[in-house]
Amino acid sequence: MKKIFNINIYSAALTVALFCSVSCKKSALNTVNPNSQTTETFWKTSSDAVEGINAVYGSLIIDGSYMRFSPVIENTRGDDMTSNSPWDQIYNCGKFNLASSGFTSSIAWTAYYQGILRANEVLKYVPAITMDAALKNRILGQAYFLRALYYFHLADFYKNVPMPLTPAESSSDYTVKQQPQAVVWQQVISDFQKAADLLPTSYTNLSSVDNQVGRATKGAALAFLGKTYLFTKNYTAAAAEFKAVIDMGIYSLMPNYYDNFFLNAENNAESIFEVQFSRDAGGTDLGWGGEPSSGWGRTSARAVTFGAASFGFGDVQPSAALYNEYLQEATTTGAVDPRLDVTMYYNKPGEKLYGVNFATAYAGSSSLNALWCHKYENGDIGQANEYDWRSGINERLMRYADVLLMYAECLNEQGSTAAAYPYIQMVRSRVQLPDLATTKPNMTQAQMRDQLGHERFLELSLEGHRFDDILRWGWLADPAKLAWLKSRDPEFNTYVAGREYLPIPLNEIQTNPGVVQNTSY
Repeated sequence: MKKIFNINIYSAALTVALFCSVSCKKSALNTVNPNSQTTETFWKTSSDAVEGINAVYGSLIIDGSYMRFSPVIENTRGDDMTSNSPWDQIYNCGKFNLASSGFTSSIAWTAYYQGILRANEVLKYVPAITMDAALKNRILGQAYFLRALYYFHLADFYKNVPMPLTPAESSSDYTVKQQPQAVVWQQVISDFQKAADLLPTSYTNLSSVDNQVGRATKGAALAFLGKTYLFTKNYTAAAAEFKAVIDMGIYSLMPNYYDNFFLNAENNAESIFEVQFSRDAGGTDLGWGGEPSSGWGRTSARAVTFGAASFGFGDVQPSAALYNEYLQEATTTGAVDPRLDVTMYYNKPGEKLYGVNFATAYAGSSSLNALWCHKYENGDIGQANEYDWRSGINERLMRYADVLLMYAECLNEQGSTAAAYPYIQMVRSRVQLPDLATTKPNMTQAQMRDQLGHERFLELSLEGHRFDDILRWGWLADPAKLAWLKSRDPEFNTYVAGREYLPIPLNEIQTNPGVVQNTSY
């Protein structure tokens, strides 16, 4: 069962500057509602500390983060998905053709810096509060984790970014100098390390004020720490963190792959960290951003954005390359890889979506032969469509299957290719794929790299990982690999060097002299 912790609106200091970028003017902070609290009056009790950390989580469920646009940014640029959206801000994202003045380039930037602003306040003010020491440590651990996660996204999306680590106190604090990506990665590593030291393995049986499912845990911090090391090609350190997660013995693969993407089994044994959404928590208004309102809901707009035509907007769709790759290898019983049907709706005998026969729904339409998202959609539960914009499906950011595959990758990169086989096979066995050690024995390191690319493509499709893999493996800089990507996904035909990163928002460039635009924009 899903449990959602409350995300309270708690102080003017955190609401006045909600959508300020790093370069906000000080004058914006001088306009204080005399009926609202400030940082000087708020941070007094343990309840204040809990409300403060809950607000940091709040930045995960607004439009620029996982309510809608982080999944758009993460998924459209990979070869597992494509976009034919009539909205240029989605259509152009997957074609590496965004403008710095556009909505997409600014919405994620704003969301993540909002979360960082809130985390910085927690880290500054909570240490001075007289309260239970264990609870204080858990709150600080969550703040370090979330700040690391937000900076991870910023470094991943934008490369070199400003890196404020304390709340702004003067006008000069709002023109923070851009830091090289490598420096940001080191800060992310430091924050995840601190989080891992402070966080519990579980919140079960802890104090009633913070024992909710969905909070960051030690396992989540270790897994993301390993992922950050992997992104920086420190395979030895990454392997150690992934092995630590495995050795905790508290995570396992769900027997049914389906159970990782829908309402029926959220926060399950395979889930290491997921963003919590619910149709039952909060109000019914969508969290677009701006000053928080008590009417805001805790729902996601991913389902309507990615939803099949006539039931959603169909702005993002699975690619033909993904469909074809699922057909490359049959299960041990000769069946199609079951992940195909979990991942997408398509025209096959008996296919239904939202209670309607697929062929009937799209008869006489070009949509009949199209591929539509199934993962993270509500088409199996009796819902008529996604047009209320209020999906309650949690977004899984870290699954145990991903940890197993990343650990296998580290082993291969360290020259232990044979040792990687069992961890890959754990993932394959769940969907009854044959033993890789039998079908492809004694692979070289280079062959295993390609195999891992295939395994990750099928296991983690539509989950926002593919473009990150393409980028960190250097495929965009490899003429042969880039040509291969273009052959299977025409959107890569408009890629030019430098466009692997989003443009830094124009407003940031214009107001912060310490920031330089990314190459090619």
